[in-house]
Amino acid sequence: MAGKVLNFEQRLGRLEEIVNLLEKGDAPLSDSLALFEEGTKLIAACSRQLDEAEQRVVKLSKGPDGAPIEEPFASAVDK
Repeated sequence: MAGKVLNFEQRLGRLEEIVNLLEKGDAPLSDSLALFEEGTKLIAACSRQLDEAEQRVVKLSKGPDGAPIEEPFASAVDK
């Protein structure tokens, strides 16, 4: 998987594969460590992508004049 840019869903799929391989417990230690390292990198990439998506999510609501305004998603949840 090195050098290939994966989208979010592909990353999650690969993480699932890694978990299944590690749960089997029959991989040599060096392979297990390499899988674990790949998994942690995939988790970090997914986390970054989710953070970016969350920042882009906005809630449209009506302003005082009736025109739509954009509010950050977090402020809409906190209300």
